[in-house]
Amino acid sequence: MWKLFFEICDFLCNFIPNRKKREYIRTEKLYDWKKKYKALKKLYPELKFRNTKIIKGGWNIGFIVDKKYVFKIKKVFNTSTTIEKITREKRITDAFAQVSTVRIPKIEIVKSGQYTFFKYDFIPGKNLNTLSLRNIMKYKHELAKQLAEFIYSIHNYIPQEINDLRDNNTGDGWNHNDICNNIIINKKTKKIVGIIDWEYSSWDILENEFRNCVAFSKKMQEADILKEIKKEYQNIINNKDV
Repeated sequence: MWKLFFEICDFLCNFIPNRKKREYIRTEKLYDWKKKYKALKKLYPELKFRNTKIIKGGWNIGFIVDKKYVFKIKKVFNTSTTIEKITREKRITDAFAQVSTVRIPKIEIVKSGQYTFFKYDFIPGKNLNTLSLRNIMKYKHELAKQLAEFIYSIHNYIPQEINDLRDNNTGDGWNHNDICNNIIINKKTKKIVGIIDWEYSSWDILENEFRNCVAFSKKMQEADILKEIKKEYQNIINNKDV
C-alpha cells in the first residue's frame, strides 16, 4: 500500500511548477524514497525488486524485497545523523540476540552511494496487531507467556558492550519500548516468531515495558492481555526464587 502511495505522490510532484517546492516534498515528505530504492536496486541487481513492499514507522522507512530481506533507512538524514546513531540499533540487537527467547533479526549495515541501510532477513509471519480481537483473546495466555519470557530475558540482562548507550540513570534494565507494534507471529500456530524494530530500545524501568506491550493497540487493551503478561512475569520470578 505504501509503495503505491509514494509512487502516486511522486508522480503528482511533477505538476508542481516550483522546483524548490518539488524537491522539498520529495526529500522531507516522501523521504527521497525513489533515490533510496534505486540505490538498493543498483547494489543488489540479483534481487526481484518488482516484489517490493514499503513499510513506514518511527524514524525509518523500509523496503521488504521479495519476502527475503528488509532494508531499513532513516527517513531524513541531516547533520545530526552521526554514525553512532546509525549503528545504535545494530549494536543493541547484536547484544540481545544471544539471550532473547524469541528471534531478533541480525542486522548488517550496507551502503550504496550516499545511503546507509540496515539489512536483515525477512521473518515470515503476521504482525500480532493485524489479528482480530477474537483471535487475540483465544491465544492470549500463550502470547502473554511468551511476551513475559521475552521481557524477562531482555530486562534482566546487562550487556557490557552497550553500557555507553545507557542514557537514563533512573532505569532498572533494558526495554524494547515498542513491543506492541513489532510482534511477528506464525500465521498457523499464532506463536511469536520474532520481535523487530529496536530503534526505540533504551535503558528504562520495567513498568514502561509492560505498558508499551499494549499502549498503541486498542485490541491488545480490550483483550486485557497486560494483566496476563504481568502474571506470567511474576511466575517466572517465583520459579527463579525456588
